[in-house]
Amino acid sequence: MPIGTPACPDAGRQHRLAARLANVIAGAATIRVTLNDPKQTWPHRHAVVNDETRKTTEVGRATVRGAGRWILRVWPGADSTRPHTFHLADATLTRSGLTAAVRGR
Repeated sequence: MPIGTPACPDAGRQHRLAARLANVIAGAATIRVTLNDPKQTWPHRHAVVNDETRKTTEVGRATVRGAGRWILRVWPGADSTRPHTFHLADATLTRSGLTAAVRGR
């Protein structure tokens, strides 16, 4: 293990985040986080919320940016230059491909 990497990551922290985001964003199943906000010309944190049917859920800008920030803080080792999807049901973060990023728009 690299120096500074916990041998046993705090999985409880990820589950608490999933529970809080589920309370804040009703109906959310996944949240895709990226630094490529399509409305900005420079790198800017952006998140897309989808429900169980993969339909995009409209959420306020502050809520979406806050969720993106919290997700990346819970996984500090995640490459923030690549899109990731946070699955609320099992509190897991997976790297998203380009296809998933386009599908969510």
